[in-house]
Amino acid sequence: MKMMNIGVVVHGPEIVDSGYALKFLDFLEDYGTVRARLGGTMGRTAVIDAHLEDKIDISQKLFPSQSVDKFNDEECDVIFLINYGKSSVTGHAFGYKVYHNCQGQPPLIQMERPGEEDGSVVAWREDLGNLAEDIAKKMVLQLVTPETIKNRLFSEDPCHEVSTTLCRKIAGVSPEENIFVNGIVVGKSTSSDVAIVAENGMITQIIGGKLKEHGAEKLGPIELGKAIVKTGLLRKSRVKPRILKSENSKVTFTVSYLNHAAEDIYRLKNADMVVTVGDDTTLVAADILYRFNVPIIGITDGDLDKVVEEGFKAEGSMIVELESGWDDLVGDKIFSELFHHEESIEIENIENFKSKLLQIISNMTRQYQVK
Repeated sequence: MKMMNIGVVVHGPEIVDSGYALKFLDFLEDYGTVRARLGGTMGRTAVIDAHLEDKIDISQKLFPSQSVDKFNDEECDVIFLINYGKSSVTGHAFGYKVYHNCQGQPPLIQMERPGEEDGSVVAWREDLGNLAEDIAKKMVLQLVTPETIKNRLFSEDPCHEVSTTLCRKIAGVSPEENIFVNGIVVGKSTSSDVAIVAENGMITQIIGGKLKEHGAEKLGPIELGKAIVKTGLLRKSRVKPRILKSENSKVTFTVSYLNHAAEDIYRLKNADMVVTVGDDTTLVAADILYRFNVPIIGITDGDLDKVVEEGFKAEGSMIVELESGWDDLVGDKIFSELFHHEESIEIENIENFKSKLLQIISNMTRQYQVK
């Protein structure tokens, strides 16, 4: 057998937390030279916790399709997309979306939910069928065709009821799950047949779910067809987080500001403190920045959607809980008066900074709690 140049796109924390990412990378070494990189963002924390950053490249923030395209540009003979969706429906819908967002027709094989009874291998390009079948046999997984996936995805589509606006069906949703678009919670499902409706780029309705208007406003205009949509928890596994950053004595400290960009926060890992605005943003940011020993000051209003199973926050963190609807108003004032509209500032004393921040809040409202 000819030894191949193999690229592996690792998506999501579950495939890493389950141990199957490492198992599959080792397994593929019998087939050729293997290189792996992350596709998506939430898997980064899992790669760090699993000590796999030397095996899986997490240096760039790339969508899964961008990671596939990058390997294709590097002339890989085959590219594997490995994922552990919460169901085969969501996993296959994800693979379908990734393949059709790629440039051209890359040589893509998907491995989905390898630890489950419905674990499968999908050859998204026809000429890869034999290789996919060989891997499915050796790993005791089902072989599923793209045609089967397409038929299942589009057999029942709630978007048929909508004619004048842009509508996108969300596959494999269970009732009472958070619905994320580009990292922001925009609603909650009330059924298993869910679709998102947008007008002029703004999400206006969730068929089979309840729209969170505040979340849709925060998200702003989007290209619905290309948006990253997730449901349920961003990370389900209960893990022991790995802390990378060590304490240094400093003369000045860098404080950064983060407003509702829930998934783009690794760029702040070298800050000494981060001010976060919004309940979900604060929860996710605190959990990720815990790995780098970066405390947060969270400006929240109690409108919390549970987005990770178990959240952590670094020592020295402070949560300020305001009345409903006040987090954005207070956040804007802090960004203006303390940060002077800059993402990061240098300060000499963190406790003084906290005092100034609390003074700004006190001047705006007496209705708040510090936790």
